[in-house]
Amino acid sequence: MKNSETAVRDLYMAILDGWNRADAKAFADQFADDGEVIGFDGSPIAGRSGIAEAMEAIFRDHKTGRYVGIVRHVRELGDGAALLRAVCGVVPAGANDVNPDLNAVQSVVAEMRDDAWRVVLYQNTPAAFHGRPNKAEALTEELRTALAHTREEKH
Repeated sequence: MKNSETAVRDLYMAILDGWNRADAKAFADQFADDGEVIGFDGSPIAGRSGIAEAMEAIFRDHKTGRYVGIVRHVRELGDGAALLRAVCGVVPAGANDVNPDLNAVQSVVAEMRDDAWRVVLYQNTPAAFHGRPNKAEALTEELRTALAHTREEKH
């Protein structure tokens, strides 16, 4: 069995992969039945089925971009619970570069349930860094480097 850090990192990457493939079921399958998403605009979505429905609508009605994520750390919160913190950027549909206006800080709270790790909260917060443009620029450059590495891995 995977250790908790690896399992929670894998959950996060599976969420990004589901988004990147515009696969609502793959995105939602990472969540507990009572899991929640807090979207980039602050919109809450409750329950695995509600998350799947919301993602279906997003993928149907919008040309979504592709996430590039970097896990900052995973911290165990006790037996069977963990917090993951990450940063991510979005390469808009049809583009080749990260859009700095879409950079975000993401948090995942996961719990071990029925012998499997599941997301109970996924929060996506804009990385605006008000008044600190150097922080915003540094994050964008870090995400561009991660994007370049993912391109290299595919070739």
